[in-house]
Amino acid sequence: MDRYSFLRELADSWVLLLLVVFFLGTIVFAFRPGSRPLHRDAAESIFRNETKPASAGEKEVE
Repeated sequence: MDRYSFLRELADSWVLLLLVVFFLGTIVFAFRPGSRPLHRDAAESIFRNETKPASAGEKEVE
């Protein structure tokens, strides 16, 4: 079997399976229970200094 055929069969079977498992794992990780506060914090982080601009020396409050 030449190299191209071997790599083609590998990509069509095991690598495809690995990528599907990785994709599903990423989806499960993003929607896991308890991650809502982390996602909300990341989404609202750009509005932390909405009432006044941050000064040059001011650190973010967590």
